[in-house]
Amino acid sequence: MEYDSRLVSHVYSKSKDHVAKSLRFAKTYAASEKRSLMADSLSPQERLALIYENLQEKLKEEIIEDVVLKEKRSLKIYWGTATTGKPHCGYFVPMVKIAHFLRAGCTVKILLADIHGFLDNLKAPIELVKYRAEYYQFVIKSLLRSLNVPIDRLNIVFGSSYQLSAEYTMDLFRLSSVVTEHDSKKAGAEVVKQVANPTLSGLIYPLMQTLDEQYLDVDVQFGGVDQRKIFTLASESLPKINYKERAHLMNSMVPGLSGGKMSASDPDSKIDLLDTPDVVEKKLKKAHCAPREIEGNGLVSFVEYVLLPVNALKSGGKGKFVVERRKPEDGEPLVYHDIAVLKADYEADRLTPQLLKSAVTKALVDLLRPIQEEYKNSPSWQEITNKGYPPPEVKKKEKKVKNLGTRFPGAKSGVEAKPDGHVEGIEKDQVNLGSGVEDAMSNLDIKPKDTS
Repeated sequence: MEYDSRLVSHVYSKSKDHVAKSLRFAKTYAASEKRSLMADSLSPQERLALIYENLQEKLKEEIIEDVVLKEKRSLKIYWGTATTGKPHCGYFVPMVKIAHFLRAGCTVKILLADIHGFLDNLKAPIELVKYRAEYYQFVIKSLLRSLNVPIDRLNIVFGSSYQLSAEYTMDLFRLSSVVTEHDSKKAGAEVVKQVANPTLSGLIYPLMQTLDEQYLDVDVQFGGVDQRKIFTLASESLPKINYKERAHLMNSMVPGLSGGKMSASDPDSKIDLLDTPDVVEKKLKKAHCAPREIEGNGLVSFVEYVLLPVNALKSGGKGKFVVERRKPEDGEPLVYHDIAVLKADYEADRLTPQLLKSAVTKALVDLLRPIQEEYKNSPSWQEITNKGYPPPEVKKKEKKVKNLGTRFPGAKSGVEAKPDGHVEGIEKDQVNLGSGVEDAMSNLDIKPKDTS
């Protein structure tokens, strides 16, 4: 498809940065038009298949099917993220699904939950919330652009734009009157940071996420499977305050590099989107990747939920993941189109941890390159990064003064007599007899004469 002439005219700008932005805009516009036509060409059943692809769980899918098959309108979906630590490579998982939703003709809202970030045990200090939300907006748009995803049906919403209204607050009070402390705490157990002495903000968090479904006017909320308890709370509690129940879709959670959950607060479990190739290679070399073990293997999961689907999105066909051999004499590269084949090879040790790590490193570096290039060419993104995530203050080491004592050559006297008779110095306690006659006599162990 040729670019619209109105858009191409922007390219002839004096600013090099503006030229790059204009080219990206024109290409995105062309890709958007192509994807929109593709979405319109899909049958309702094909749209449903794309919506459900690679999901771990679905709740109330009949709501989705009523919209797509009976009402025949665009399905409205929202995905939210609390704007706390810097987004990492695990964010490719929901972005791939959002790409599927958009390709299926859905209308997608992304909630940048700035207030939630503050409520979650102060993960985002109130002073930094605004800047971090803006940082997330830069990251999410760049992630989707790197996947050639059209964003004409995408809306990004800041939670603070409506969650501080009187109407929302009143509904929050209404919801808190029908949800018990036990249920709210249980709902947030896998999402809200758990501490020994939790604050009330952790109980408000799940209630607000529930209420967001109504205020964002959606049919579906999408999230990780760790959100399941909050989704269940939403399904049960919204009808109690006369709001309709929504459907819920959940993707799998990709294990972190150390084997547990990939977390923004654990640097050893994740790879940041701005990590250099050297850092990516170093982290992946140390990643947990036991031979022949599929369960809990973060690298195998990353191929399944990110690398294969991303390649499929970019190519417009079936996904492909290539594993180069270490030596030419070892044979042709291993080429995978099906994750089941890759898993079978890994369990048979035909695909070794060393080969897998090397291939994932190369694919991930290629995947991050356009995002990092966009960051380097965007002064505004760099500025908001420094504001949202200011570098920690480097504390200067206090120089310790060595106490050499008073008897080394050239040392000053340990005491110094002053004109009023008192003494000062590090040894004054050894000669000071006190502030008065009684103190002096006491220190000298002299008793007054008995005159009786």
